[in-house]
Amino acid sequence: MTDPIDLNCDLGEGFGAWSMGDDAGLLAVVSSANVACGFHGGDPTIMRGICEIAAARGITVGAHVGYRDLAGFGRREIAMPATQLADDVLYQLAALDGIARVAGTRVRYVKPHGALYNTIVGDAEQAAAVVDAARAYDPALTILGLPGSEVLRIAAVHGLPTAAEAFGDRAYHADGRLVSRRRPGALVTDPDEVAARCLQLVTTGEVTSIEGEAVAVRARSLCVHGDTPGAVGLLRRVREVLTEHGIPIAAFA
Repeated sequence: MTDPIDLNCDLGEGFGAWSMGDDAGLLAVVSSANVACGFHGGDPTIMRGICEIAAARGITVGAHVGYRDLAGFGRREIAMPATQLADDVLYQLAALDGIARVAGTRVRYVKPHGALYNTIVGDAEQAAAVVDAARAYDPALTILGLPGSEVLRIAAVHGLPTAAEAFGDRAYHADGRLVSRRRPGALVTDPDEVAARCLQLVTTGEVTSIEGEAVAVRARSLCVHGDTPGAVGLLRRVREVLTEHGIPIAAFA
């Protein structure tokens, strides 16, 4: 029997009159929703709407926390004291969880966004700040991140549940790092190619790097970004292919 795999996606990243991604369509195919908490995208109305749909459909809600960088969509690294970063993460987490509880669900995991996600792969101080915020709020929260990252290591040291993820729509280097979005080929947008990559990840624990080498990536969750062109179609194709191969889909938290 193949272990279940989770499908997660970044949601709620619009702001006010500005939309980002097809949240309604994505909520029809994911098992976990990484909901923006207002710092890189998202606002209270968007957050509540997504939480209500997630509660009705049994989709697990996660806090998609990031740097306070609305103009840059959270993709600019910000040098800040660890205590301040922990407070910013706590603020976002508490805001989303309050809205989620009113909607009939709650936040089950934390997944950092953008520049923060990339920074805490190797920066132990900022990784510890994210973990400290999660521990202070609810030590039962799962931390979702890149395999081998500092944030997963530190979370495990402190007894928090962890889950590693892989990306179906992003290219990898041979050392397991994601290819910078500034480079050609960083984003994978062909539905069949994304689905084939996800099937490879689930069945072999590997993905082929941009250099052509096999990279070991053991993951409990697969991500397709909500702002990737055609994200709904990509995730729908991934779900179809995994189901055809008898791989069950279920949330990790």
